[in-house]
Amino acid sequence: MSDPATPTTPPSKARSRVPKTVWDLVFTLVIPILILSPNILGSGISIAEQVFGGGTTGNVRAYLLAALIPVVYVLWDLGFNRNVSPVALIGGAGAIFSGALAFWYVDGFWYAIKDSARSYLTGILFLISAATSVPLFRVFLDAASIGESPQDRAATQQAMRDPGVHRGLVLGTVVFAVVDLIGGVVNSIVNYDRVVAKFGTDDFNAQIAAVNALMRVPGLIISLLGVGAAIWFVQKAVRQRYGADASLLEPAKLAASMRERGEIKADPVGPA
Repeated sequence: MSDPATPTTPPSKARSRVPKTVWDLVFTLVIPILILSPNILGSGISIAEQVFGGGTTGNVRAYLLAALIPVVYVLWDLGFNRNVSPVALIGGAGAIFSGALAFWYVDGFWYAIKDSARSYLTGILFLISAATSVPLFRVFLDAASIGESPQDRAATQQAMRDPGVHRGLVLGTVVFAVVDLIGGVVNSIVNYDRVVAKFGTDDFNAQIAAVNALMRVPGLIISLLGVGAAIWFVQKAVRQRYGADASLLEPAKLAASMRERGEIKADPVGPA
């Protein structure tokens, strides 16, 4: 029996929200792996068998479901959050591209290429953009200042139009593209070595699930290395131009450095 001097129910606490990265992991990795597995966690349960009837048809349907769930999740997240930033739109376009490729039924060499096609396409697009006035890595850095004050964002945009900083953005974009292409090649090699079964079989789905689990961390590390290297080149250019305290990732500091140097105009222009 509870003590009458104390309340029988504790004060309500704010329910902690599950971090988005956890949901990303669940819908883009955990659930697809479970769907592809011919023996989920040793339970003897197989989505291809119990839900879709087994055989080639069941395996193909399970494969498609596993491939399309991450696509639906990304597009739902995009629509739910009403995020129409360039970065989000690029991510949504990549998800649609991946979903379309799911219907390309191949195995062996061509599956290894298909599984890395998104990395190859991203790398090529970034390389092409490096030759334009708006290298794509600039889009990602610009997104970092979205929540800043109009004055700080204007200072960021002005800095990114500076010829020296623009060269840093071009170099960063090229570095990011090259690392992404290298990541795609590594992923293709691993898939070619490990996904050797015929499309539509239990073994094919199981091998895909195993490679997806194996490559998630290395793939993430390669991507982070590309982003880190690209940011380093951009930051180096910014600091050479505006001083050691300037940073595109911290618009307020950048604006302060530009004010000290008299670089900010009385009425700075907005984004180009």
